Amino acid sequence: MNLIIDAIAWLLSGDRSKSDSIPEALGQHLLLTVISVLIAAAIAIPIGWLVGHTGRGRDAVVALSGAARAVPSFGLIILLVLLLGVLHKPEAAVITFVLLAIPSLLAGAYTGFEAIDRATIDAGRAVGMTELQVLWRIEVPLGLPLLVGGIRAATLQVIATVTLAAYVNVGGLGQYIITGLPLRRFDMVLGGALLVAALALAVDGLFALTQRLAVPRGVRAASDRHSAPKTSRRRPVPA
Repeated sequence: MNLIIDAIAWLLSGDRSKSDSIPEALGQHLLLTVISVLIAAAIAIPIGWLVGHTGRGRDAVVALSGAARAVPSFGLIILLVLLLGVLHKPEAAVITFVLLAIPSLLAGAYTGFEAIDRATIDAGRAVGMTELQVLWRIEVPLGLPLLVGGIRAATLQVIATVTLAAYVNVGGLGQYIITGLPLRRFDMVLGGALLVAALALAVDGLFALTQRLAVPRGVRAASDRHSAPKTSRRRPVPA
């Protein structure tokens, strides 16, 4: 309990032990996260949509995604720093976070298409829609909630892993944890962990709302009708 009080006192104080201020560290953390997720999305989403639309290459994508999940982030970021050189630490960090985000984005993209009732897609083709129209007017809108779920998972994973960027002096909220450990400043370590957790919870809440809003109105209305309690009429009792 005393440690928690000390961590809160550290957060409220101006003592950063030669580290960046909290707003600066938060900005660095968010910048690394946004850049990494955007690059990963530009790579993974088109591939996931192609796999979900055509049904081809799913096994290969699943295998590659599983292999990417198994790569240790900390080891990868150190390896890339050694390969690219100390002058390219930010690039090494971003590449690591991009590889981390791709599996969740891929899964969200193609599973969103796979979850769509095939009768809906066949109906679109039956009325004369082209494959491009089926993609943008049926599959993308109906698959958007699961895609947002994939972006949500990828973003939270990256937010947690960006903490490691401080180990190679790239910045972020992890610098308080990395700096505090050798100094035995456990109030600083816990304070940094609380900041990362608070950021993750805030971003998760925003994505939860976005995922709810991404459901098409017609689907949401149908779901609400099905979930509404049915009122049974009571038969009049004969006198």
